[in-house]
Amino acid sequence: MKEQFYQYIETLQDTITQKLEEIDGKAKFHEDLWKREEGGGGRTRVIENGNVFEKGGVNISAVHGPLAPAMQKYFKVGDVNFFACGLSLVIHPKSPMVPTVHANWRYFEMYDQEGNTIDQWFGGGQDLTPYYLFEEDAKHFHQVSKNACDKHDKSFYAEYKKRCDEYFWNAHRHEARGIGGLFFDHLKDSAEKSIEDWYNFVTEVGNSFLEAYVPIVEKRKDLSYDQTHRDWQEVRRGRYVEFNLVHDKGTLFGLKTNGRIESILMSLPPHVQWVYNQTPEEGSEEAKLLAVLKEPKSWV
Repeated sequence: MKEQFYQYIETLQDTITQKLEEIDGKAKFHEDLWKREEGGGGRTRVIENGNVFEKGGVNISAVHGPLAPAMQKYFKVGDVNFFACGLSLVIHPKSPMVPTVHANWRYFEMYDQEGNTIDQWFGGGQDLTPYYLFEEDAKHFHQVSKNACDKHDKSFYAEYKKRCDEYFWNAHRHEARGIGGLFFDHLKDSAEKSIEDWYNFVTEVGNSFLEAYVPIVEKRKDLSYDQTHRDWQEVRRGRYVEFNLVHDKGTLFGLKTNGRIESILMSLPPHVQWVYNQTPEEGSEEAKLLAVLKEPKSWV
Protein backbone atom coordinates (compact mmCIF):
# COMPACT_ATOMS: atom_id res chain seq x y z
CA MET A 1 0.00 0.00 0.00
CA LYS A 2 2.76 2.47 0.86
CA GLU A 3 4.47 1.97 -2.53
CA GLN A 4 1.13 2.27 -4.32
CA PHE A 5 0.17 5.48 -2.55
CA TYR A 6 3.60 7.06 -2.96
CA GLN A 7 3.45 6.42 -6.72
CA TYR A 8 0.01 8.04 -6.75
CA ILE A 9 1.17 11.24 -5.01
CA GLU A 10 4.24 11.49 -7.28
CA THR A 11 1.94 11.53 -10.31
CA LEU A 12 -0.57 13.86 -8.64
CA GLN A 13 2.20 16.34 -7.81
CA ASP A 14 3.20 16.41 -11.50
CA THR A 15 -0.41 16.90 -12.62
CA ILE A 16 -1.14 19.73 -10.18
CA THR A 17 2.10 21.67 -10.67
CA GLN A 18 1.81 21.43 -14.45
CA LYS A 19 -1.76 22.82 -14.40
CA LEU A 20 -0.92 25.66 -11.99
CA GLU A 21 2.11 26.72 -14.11
CA GLU A 22 -0.16 26.77 -17.14
CA ILE A 23 -2.65 29.08 -15.37
CA ASP A 24 0.08 31.37 -14.05
CA GLY A 25 1.74 31.80 -17.43
CA LYS A 26 4.94 33.24 -15.95
CA ALA A 27 6.33 31.54 -12.85
CA LYS A 28 7.55 27.93 -12.75
CA PHE A 29 7.81 25.61 -9.77
CA HIS A 30 11.32 25.33 -8.39
CA GLU A 31 12.08 21.75 -7.37
CA ASP A 32 14.08 20.91 -4.28
CA LEU A 33 14.96 17.29 -3.46
CA TRP A 34 15.88 16.68 0.17
CA LYS A 35 16.82 13.82 2.46
CA ARG A 36 15.96 13.30 6.12
CA GLU A 37 18.84 12.13 8.29
CA GLU A 38 16.74 9.55 10.18
CA GLY A 39 15.26 8.09 6.99
CA GLY A 40 13.42 9.16 3.86
CA GLY A 41 13.06 12.53 2.19
CA GLY A 42 10.93 14.43 -0.23
CA ARG A 43 10.38 16.50 -3.34
CA THR A 44 9.41 20.09 -2.58
CA ARG A 45 8.11 22.28 -5.40
CA VAL A 46 7.60 25.99 -4.79
CA ILE A 47 6.23 28.72 -7.05
CA GLU A 48 6.83 32.42 -6.29
CA ASN A 49 6.14 35.87 -7.72
CA GLY A 50 4.01 34.73 -10.63
CA ASN A 51 1.29 36.52 -12.57
CA VAL A 52 -1.39 34.70 -10.56
CA PHE A 53 0.34 32.92 -7.69
CA GLU A 54 2.35 34.98 -5.24
CA LYS A 55 3.62 31.93 -3.36
CA GLY A 56 2.72 28.28 -3.23
CA GLY A 57 4.10 24.86 -2.58
CA VAL A 58 3.12 21.38 -3.73
CA ASN A 59 5.24 18.99 -1.71
CA ILE A 60 5.55 15.24 -1.41
CA SER A 61 7.52 13.32 1.17
CA ALA A 62 8.06 9.81 2.48
CA VAL A 63 9.79 9.58 5.86
CA HIS A 64 10.47 6.66 8.15
CA GLY A 65 12.39 5.59 11.25
CA PRO A 66 11.88 5.43 15.01
CA LEU A 67 8.90 7.45 16.23
CA ALA A 68 10.08 10.41 18.32
CA PRO A 69 9.21 10.31 22.06
CA ALA A 70 6.88 13.32 21.76
CA MET A 71 4.91 11.55 19.03
CA GLN A 72 4.90 8.24 20.95
CA LYS A 73 3.13 10.13 23.70
CA TYR A 74 0.72 11.73 21.23
CA PHE A 75 -0.21 8.38 19.64
CA LYS A 76 -0.13 6.62 23.04
CA VAL A 77 2.34 3.96 21.88
CA GLY A 78 5.71 2.68 23.06
CA ASP A 79 8.98 2.35 21.17
CA VAL A 80 7.81 1.88 17.57
CA ASN A 81 8.93 2.68 14.05
CA PHE A 82 6.84 4.52 11.49
CA PHE A 83 6.44 5.30 7.81
CA ALA A 84 4.54 8.39 6.62
CA CYS A 85 4.04 9.73 3.13
CA GLY A 86 1.81 12.37 1.65
CA LEU A 87 1.26 15.32 -0.61
CA SER A 88 0.70 18.70 1.00
CA LEU A 89 -0.09 21.88 -0.88
CA VAL A 90 -0.85 25.52 -0.10
CA ILE A 91 -1.39 28.13 -2.81
CA HIS A 92 -1.48 31.88 -2.01
CA PRO A 93 -2.67 33.84 -5.06
CA LYS A 94 -1.62 37.44 -5.61
CA SER A 95 -5.15 38.80 -6.09
CA PRO A 96 -7.30 39.22 -2.96
CA MET A 97 -10.24 38.10 -5.12
CA VAL A 98 -8.76 34.61 -5.54
CA PRO A 99 -8.88 32.36 -2.46
CA THR A 100 -5.97 30.60 -0.84
CA VAL A 101 -6.32 26.83 -1.01
CA HIS A 102 -4.85 24.05 1.10
CA ALA A 103 -4.95 20.29 0.56
CA ASN A 104 -3.26 17.24 1.97
CA TRP A 105 -3.51 13.50 1.35
CA ARG A 106 -1.41 11.19 3.52
CA TYR A 107 -0.77 7.61 4.59
CA PHE A 108 0.77 6.35 7.83
CA GLU A 109 2.08 2.98 9.04
CA MET A 110 3.43 1.93 12.43
CA TYR A 111 5.63 -1.12 13.18
CA ASP A 112 6.71 -3.05 16.24
CA GLN A 113 10.37 -3.89 16.89
CA GLU A 114 10.06 -7.07 14.77
CA GLY A 115 8.89 -5.01 11.80
CA ASN A 116 5.25 -6.16 11.90
CA THR A 117 2.68 -3.56 10.85
CA ILE A 118 0.64 -2.75 13.96
CA ASP A 119 -1.37 0.15 12.55
CA GLN A 120 -2.06 1.88 9.23
CA TRP A 121 -4.40 4.65 8.12
CA PHE A 122 -5.15 7.38 5.60
CA GLY A 123 -5.93 11.04 6.25
CA GLY A 124 -6.27 14.33 4.43
CA GLY A 125 -8.71 16.76 2.89
CA GLN A 126 -9.00 20.04 1.02
CA ASP A 127 -10.23 23.45 2.15
CA LEU A 128 -10.69 26.98 0.83
CA THR A 129 -9.77 30.33 2.42
CA PRO A 130 -11.26 33.30 0.55
CA TYR A 131 -10.54 36.95 1.38
CA TYR A 132 -13.66 38.17 -0.40
CA LEU A 133 -16.63 35.83 -0.41
CA PHE A 134 -18.20 34.78 -3.70
CA GLU A 135 -20.94 32.38 -2.69
CA GLU A 136 -20.97 30.59 -6.05
CA ASP A 137 -17.27 29.76 -5.57
CA ALA A 138 -17.94 28.31 -2.12
CA LYS A 139 -20.79 26.24 -3.53
CA HIS A 140 -18.65 25.01 -6.41
CA PHE A 141 -15.75 23.93 -4.17
CA HIS A 142 -18.09 22.10 -1.80
CA GLN A 143 -20.14 20.50 -4.60
CA VAL A 144 -17.04 19.00 -6.24
CA SER A 145 -15.88 17.72 -2.83
CA LYS A 146 -19.34 16.25 -2.17
CA ASN A 147 -19.41 14.54 -5.57
CA ALA A 148 -16.10 12.82 -4.79
CA CYS A 149 -17.43 11.67 -1.40
CA ASP A 150 -20.78 10.48 -2.75
CA LYS A 151 -19.12 7.98 -5.10
CA HIS A 152 -17.97 6.08 -2.01
CA ASP A 153 -20.52 6.76 0.72
CA LYS A 154 -23.40 9.24 0.81
CA SER A 155 -22.69 9.98 4.48
CA PHE A 156 -19.04 11.01 3.96
CA TYR A 157 -19.52 14.59 2.80
CA ALA A 158 -21.61 15.73 5.78
CA GLU A 159 -19.29 13.99 8.23
CA TYR A 160 -16.00 15.21 6.76
CA LYS A 161 -17.32 18.71 6.10
CA LYS A 162 -18.27 18.96 9.79
CA ARG A 163 -14.83 17.71 10.84
CA CYS A 164 -13.22 20.29 8.56
CA ASP A 165 -15.24 23.10 10.14
CA GLU A 166 -14.21 21.87 13.60
CA TYR A 167 -10.54 21.35 12.76
CA PHE A 168 -9.79 24.59 10.90
CA TRP A 169 -11.11 26.69 13.76
CA ASN A 170 -8.99 29.48 15.20
CA ALA A 171 -10.25 29.01 18.77
CA HIS A 172 -8.37 32.07 20.06
CA ARG A 173 -10.19 34.22 17.47
CA HIS A 174 -13.53 32.37 17.65
CA GLU A 175 -13.62 32.10 13.87
CA ALA A 176 -12.93 29.60 11.09
CA ARG A 177 -9.74 29.82 9.06
CA GLY A 178 -11.79 29.69 5.87
CA ILE A 179 -15.00 28.27 4.46
CA GLY A 180 -13.97 24.64 4.92
CA GLY A 181 -14.19 21.64 2.65
CA LEU A 182 -13.24 18.13 3.77
CA PHE A 183 -11.08 16.82 6.62
CA PHE A 184 -10.62 13.15 7.50
CA ASP A 185 -8.10 11.18 9.51
CA HIS A 186 -7.45 7.67 10.88
CA LEU A 187 -9.29 5.98 8.01
CA LYS A 188 -8.51 2.38 8.97
CA ASP A 189 -9.29 -1.15 7.86
CA SER A 190 -12.67 -2.18 9.31
CA ALA A 191 -15.62 -4.52 8.72
CA GLU A 192 -17.21 -1.82 6.52
CA LYS A 193 -14.16 -0.53 4.61
CA SER A 194 -10.87 -2.19 3.74
CA ILE A 195 -7.63 -0.21 3.49
CA GLU A 196 -7.99 -0.58 -0.32
CA ASP A 197 -11.45 1.03 -0.10
CA TRP A 198 -9.92 3.94 1.79
CA TYR A 199 -7.15 4.21 -0.81
CA ASN A 200 -9.81 4.50 -3.52
CA PHE A 201 -11.68 7.17 -1.55
CA VAL A 202 -8.63 9.31 -0.72
CA THR A 203 -7.35 9.19 -4.30
CA GLU A 204 -10.84 10.14 -5.55
CA VAL A 205 -10.67 13.28 -3.41
CA GLY A 206 -7.11 13.98 -4.57
CA ASN A 207 -8.19 13.64 -8.20
CA SER A 208 -11.03 16.13 -7.60
CA PHE A 209 -8.74 18.93 -6.39
CA LEU A 210 -8.06 20.69 -9.70
CA GLU A 211 -11.75 20.53 -10.66
CA ALA A 212 -12.63 22.12 -7.29
CA TYR A 213 -10.07 24.95 -7.42
CA VAL A 214 -9.06 25.83 -11.00
CA PRO A 215 -12.44 27.19 -12.23
CA ILE A 216 -12.49 29.59 -9.26
CA VAL A 217 -9.00 30.88 -10.05
CA GLU A 218 -9.84 31.36 -13.72
CA LYS A 219 -13.06 33.22 -12.89
CA ARG A 220 -11.50 35.65 -10.36
CA LYS A 221 -7.84 36.18 -11.32
CA ASP A 222 -8.46 39.17 -13.62
CA LEU A 223 -10.91 41.06 -11.37
CA SER A 224 -9.72 44.54 -10.44
CA TYR A 225 -8.70 45.39 -6.87
CA ASP A 226 -6.99 48.23 -5.01
CA GLN A 227 -4.66 48.64 -2.03
CA THR A 228 -7.58 48.48 0.43
CA HIS A 229 -8.44 44.99 -0.82
CA ARG A 230 -4.80 44.01 -0.65
CA ASP A 231 -4.45 45.26 2.95
CA TRP A 232 -7.46 43.19 3.98
CA GLN A 233 -6.01 40.11 2.27
CA GLU A 234 -2.75 40.53 4.21
CA VAL A 235 -4.57 40.96 7.53
CA ARG A 236 -6.57 37.78 6.85
CA ARG A 237 -3.38 35.97 5.85
CA GLY A 238 -2.18 36.73 9.38
CA ARG A 239 -5.05 34.58 10.69
CA TYR A 240 -3.87 31.82 8.38
CA VAL A 241 -0.37 32.03 9.87
CA GLU A 242 -1.82 31.96 13.40
CA PHE A 243 -3.72 28.74 12.72
CA ASN A 244 -0.73 26.99 11.15
CA LEU A 245 1.65 27.90 13.96
CA VAL A 246 -0.73 27.56 16.92
CA HIS A 247 -3.16 24.75 16.08
CA ASP A 248 -2.13 22.71 13.03
CA LYS A 249 -1.26 19.09 13.83
CA GLY A 250 0.65 18.60 10.56
CA THR A 251 3.01 21.45 11.43
CA LEU A 252 3.43 19.99 14.92
CA PHE A 253 4.17 16.51 13.54
CA GLY A 254 6.76 17.90 11.12
CA LEU A 255 8.52 19.92 13.81
CA LYS A 256 8.54 17.03 16.30
CA THR A 257 9.83 14.44 13.83
CA ASN A 258 12.76 16.58 12.66
CA GLY A 259 10.99 17.36 9.40
CA ARG A 260 12.50 19.76 6.91
CA ILE A 261 11.74 23.22 8.23
CA GLU A 262 11.65 24.94 4.81
CA SER A 263 9.04 22.46 3.56
CA ILE A 264 6.97 22.64 6.75
CA LEU A 265 6.83 26.44 6.70
CA MET A 266 6.29 26.81 2.95
CA SER A 267 2.58 27.21 3.81
CA LEU A 268 3.26 30.69 5.20
CA PRO A 269 2.37 33.62 2.89
CA PRO A 270 5.10 36.11 1.89
CA HIS A 271 3.30 39.36 2.81
CA VAL A 272 1.21 39.56 5.97
CA GLN A 273 -0.11 42.30 8.29
CA TRP A 274 -1.20 42.30 11.90
CA VAL A 275 -3.32 45.42 12.50
CA TYR A 276 -4.39 46.24 16.03
CA ASN A 277 -8.09 45.56 16.71
CA GLN A 278 -9.19 45.96 13.12
CA THR A 279 -12.97 45.92 12.65
CA PRO A 280 -14.51 46.09 9.18
CA GLU A 281 -17.27 48.55 8.42
CA GLU A 282 -20.78 47.21 9.01
CA GLY A 283 -22.41 45.95 5.82
CA SER A 284 -19.07 45.82 3.93
CA GLU A 285 -17.79 42.85 1.90
CA GLU A 286 -15.16 42.32 4.60
CA ALA A 287 -17.86 42.13 7.28
CA LYS A 288 -19.82 39.67 5.13
CA LEU A 289 -16.82 37.32 5.09
CA LEU A 290 -16.35 37.56 8.87
CA ALA A 291 -20.02 36.73 9.50
CA VAL A 292 -19.59 33.44 7.61
CA LEU A 293 -16.33 32.65 9.42
CA LYS A 294 -18.00 33.10 12.80
CA GLU A 295 -20.74 30.59 11.99
CA PRO A 296 -19.87 27.75 9.55
CA LYS A 297 -22.46 27.47 6.82
CA SER A 298 -23.97 24.70 4.69
CA TRP A 299 -22.99 25.35 1.07
CA VAL A 300 -24.59 22.44 -0.80
